[in-house]
Amino acid sequence: MKLFTTRRSLIVGMIGISSLTGLQVTAQTAWPNKPVRIIVPFAAGGTTDILARAMAPELTKAFGQSFIVENRAGAGGNIGADLVAKSPADGYTILMGTVGTHGINKALYPKMPYDSQKDFAPITLVAGVPNVMVMNVDKAKALNINSVPDFIKYAKANPGKLSMASSGNGTSIHLAGELFKSRTGIFMTHIPYRGSGPALLDLIGGSVDVMFDNLPSALPQIKSGKLKAFAVTSAQRSAATPELPSIEEAASLKGFDASSWFGLMAPAGTPADIVSRIQQETSKALNTAAVKEKLLSQGAIPGGNTPEEFNTFINAEHVKWAQVVKVSGAKVD
Repeated sequence: MKLFTTRRSLIVGMIGISSLTGLQVTAQTAWPNKPVRIIVPFAAGGTTDILARAMAPELTKAFGQSFIVENRAGAGGNIGADLVAKSPADGYTILMGTVGTHGINKALYPKMPYDSQKDFAPITLVAGVPNVMVMNVDKAKALNINSVPDFIKYAKANPGKLSMASSGNGTSIHLAGELFKSRTGIFMTHIPYRGSGPALLDLIGGSVDVMFDNLPSALPQIKSGKLKAFAVTSAQRSAATPELPSIEEAASLKGFDASSWFGLMAPAGTPADIVSRIQQETSKALNTAAVKEKLLSQGAIPGGNTPEEFNTFINAEHVKWAQVVKVSGAKVD
């Protein structure tokens, strides 16, 4: 009788363990069972927003749940990034991070609300893009500025008369301008906005004079003739605008390179299988002919690297941009 009771208890126990394990597996594999938020830490209309909205429908198709883009602008991307850093690590809130939020801001801001290297689980690089030096068309025409050397000449003769817009303090758009100022010895008044979109509107409207915008968001305005483009900030010319020289080439500024990048991040502690699944589907989407062609036509170079590779890249970017901040003398204003 004792033997029968013991065996029955053992069987019941094994069934209980099996059921519990099954529930755990089901819980782990159920993701996503509700919509996922992609937080864009800048206003709508800029490159961060453009890329997030390009990826959202692809991820929606891949996972069968809506991936919803939500703009949380402010503080050079820090507000949106901090929201994600402090969100539950369950895969339902991810960030479209940038070179600003995860490469520049740590060196630029005296106090950061999050640790860009410890508070996130890197997923994958979505795209790298050059910035482009653009000016208000009417202002360029009125001042007879037709090239980078013309711009430098005027700015040196008229210190402080030109204003420089950016998508926010600490963004690559801001730092590209600061690096240009320090390398050329000119002074322009920096006017930060809560994203590239609002800055571009004021640039086109004539409220500000020049901007070192991400190429994808500026390109439609360049093609339509609403903005005058002078050069790209990358080390080489861009395939999307082969007619534009690099700033290094145009102004003989050796080693000038202030490119941008954008990538998906999750809160630290997000299950590795969720991070891996998002990376794999993002990489697949970036390698489809339609998405790849769309990004390349806008001047963006598709990414798709592994979480480990992306983490190594981010760590290197911290070192690079800390040096740029130091050399340029950039400050949060």
